[in-house]
Amino acid sequence: MTSLKVSKLIPQGQGLAPVMVKRAATLELDWDVRQKSRFEATDSAGRSIGVFLPRGTVLRGGDVLVTEDGSLVRAIAAPQAVLKITHCTQHGTPYDLIRAAYHLGNRHVPIELKPDHLKIEPDHVLADMLRAMHLIVHAVDESFEPENGAYATGGHAHGHSHGGHGDHDHEHKHEGHDHAHAHDVQAHDHRHEGHGPDHGHSH
Repeated sequence: MTSLKVSKLIPQGQGLAPVMVKRAATLELDWDVRQKSRFEATDSAGRSIGVFLPRGTVLRGGDVLVTEDGSLVRAIAAPQAVLKITHCTQHGTPYDLIRAAYHLGNRHVPIELKPDHLKIEPDHVLADMLRAMHLIVHAVDESFEPENGAYATGGHAHGHSHGGHGDHDHEHKHEGHDHAHAHDVQAHDHRHEGHGPDHGHSH
C-alpha cells in the first residue's frame, strides 16, 4: 500500500478551526519516533503515512500534519516508559530538582521540565544518581515531551559553538580584557598546552 506523503507541519494546529483539528485522524507516536524527521506510521483511520519533514524538526503532541491530499492528521504523544523525578517533601526542596536538571543537562539527557517534577527516559545509572541526590524516582508510562535543546536541532548549534566565531570570541575577548574569564577559559580548554605558549601564539 502506498503511503500518503506528509511534508507540512502546523505547530499545535495554529490558525486551524478547532473543530477541524478535533475531527482529524490521529497519529500516536512515542518520543523516539517524534524526534525523527522521516518515518512511516499508520494513523487512526488506518492510512499509511510517510512523514518527510525538514531535518531537525521535532513533532510535538498537538501538532497537526497536512497530507499531500490536504487532509489533517493530529499528532499525539503516546504514553511510554519514563522515569518521573520528584523532590522529597520531607527532606528536600524544589531546588533539588533544579540541581538534578543541571546534572542531567550536562550529560545531554533529554528532559521534560515541569514545575514539580522532571521526566527522562529510563536509565538505571541516572536513576541511581538521582536517588543518591535524595530525589524520588518512579518508573511510569506517560507521554514524554522533552525540552528543545542541542539534540533537537541536530549538530548545528553544537558545531557552530566550537568551530565558528565562538572560538574567535574566546581568543580575542579574553586576552587581557578580563583576567578571571581568560583564566577560566584557558584552564578549561588549554591547560595541557600551558599558559606561556598560549599567549605566545595567539597573535
